[in-house]
Amino acid sequence: MATCPSGHESASDDFCDVCGIRIDAAAFSETGAEPAAASPGHEVPPAAPVEVCPRCGISRTGQFCEACGHDFTAATAEVRPQPTPPPAPAATPPPAPAATPPPAPVATPQPAPAATPPPAPATAAAWTAVVTADRAYYDRVRAAEGPDNAMISFPAYCPERRFLLSGTEVQVGRRSVSRGIDPEIDLTGPPTDPGVSRLHAVFVAAQDGTWSIVDPGSANGILVNGTEIPPGEAVPLRDGDRIHLGAWTALTLTRGT
Repeated sequence: MATCPSGHESASDDFCDVCGIRIDAAAFSETGAEPAAASPGHEVPPAAPVEVCPRCGISRTGQFCEACGHDFTAATAEVRPQPTPPPAPAATPPPAPAATPPPAPVATPQPAPAATPPPAPATAAAWTAVVTADRAYYDRVRAAEGPDNAMISFPAYCPERRFLLSGTEVQVGRRSVSRGIDPEIDLTGPPTDPGVSRLHAVFVAAQDGTWSIVDPGSANGILVNGTEIPPGEAVPLRDGDRIHLGAWTALTLTRGT
């Protein structure tokens, strides 16, 4: 494979397959022929300036270039300055967006006033149940001659105990793990009043801060100021009321600590 004077690979050996230039044109000398040897004793005059082809650079030997066929007589017509392309028009900036008027203020809806919750029950901490052993009440129970009266004795010593009433309910009785009973006022003792049921009474708070007492179904009943109350009925209490239950237990209700 031959290479033309412009550097193209050509399958043809005479003219380039790519640009059509004569491949063996490079073999010619600047004069187009082998230089004649100088005769002894004679000087060879310098060669005249040689015109070269403006396309391929090969020396001119006639009107047409033997390598690329360029017409030397039309050289001045072909070599023309390329016209300068007109400058591209400057990019016109996009029009500025029209000023958007600010949005009208939107009235913020006012939240509805929160519903006033119902008044919570007044704190029951201001009420106190004072637990003591009442000998007079014990004597009345013994005088009633019940079947178990002879087996119950009045305690030799029973310290005074105070329980603050709080929350909405306060249970009174004796703790029982097997039955899941753990009353707030635990009368388990010592001393233990055998006449007190596991769940003997319930204090219930009212909205006005007062308390009532309910007998949930005790075995021996409840006395309020000496009067037995019906089971399941809430009985209002006042400051200083005395509650008796069991064989000798008394609870005095007081307002304040």
